[in-house]
Amino acid sequence: MPANLSSVIVATAQWLVRAYPAPGGTFSATLAEVQARQAATVAAWLRYPTSMDAALVGMVGPGGSGRLDWLVGADGSLLCDEEYAWRTWVDEVVASWAACLLADPDLAVAAVAAVGGCEHMVGLSCDFRRLTRPDDRDRYATTLLRHPDLLDPVARLHREQLLERLGTGAAEAA
Repeated sequence: MPANLSSVIVATAQWLVRAYPAPGGTFSATLAEVQARQAATVAAWLRYPTSMDAALVGMVGPGGSGRLDWLVGADGSLLCDEEYAWRTWVDEVVASWAACLLADPDLAVAAVAAVGGCEHMVGLSCDFRRLTRPDDRDRYATTLLRHPDLLDPVARLHREQLLERLGTGAAEAA
């Protein structure tokens, strides 16, 4: 994960796993976090495909989790400073696109294929199989995180832009 997008990726994945927590245990929580990070990574690389794009978002900031918190019913006014700080690095579009990828395995496959040749992948060998081919343990850990109906308020925010970014073939898959 490129250092200049790491804050956005980590914060957005953290927001996803807090909004849609894993059922029971540390192992499930870890599997859910891995899948959320993979989805947020692919979404961030699609959203900010060049190092210049990543540098710009690092300079101006991604916007925070305010509207996302409101959508899932979280009360942002009760947050302490430490809790509020990391939420400022949540990117609403990246969260929405990640939600789309988590809810739709075919769309996730198309997105991973789209980032395959992007600038962020240079010199990296990434395996996004937990995102694209989750096994039974992965699916159990993300019962809420991959539930299309629960994700829909977040996913629908920017789904059309994701489908446009991926092109017509991905729109047919969704």
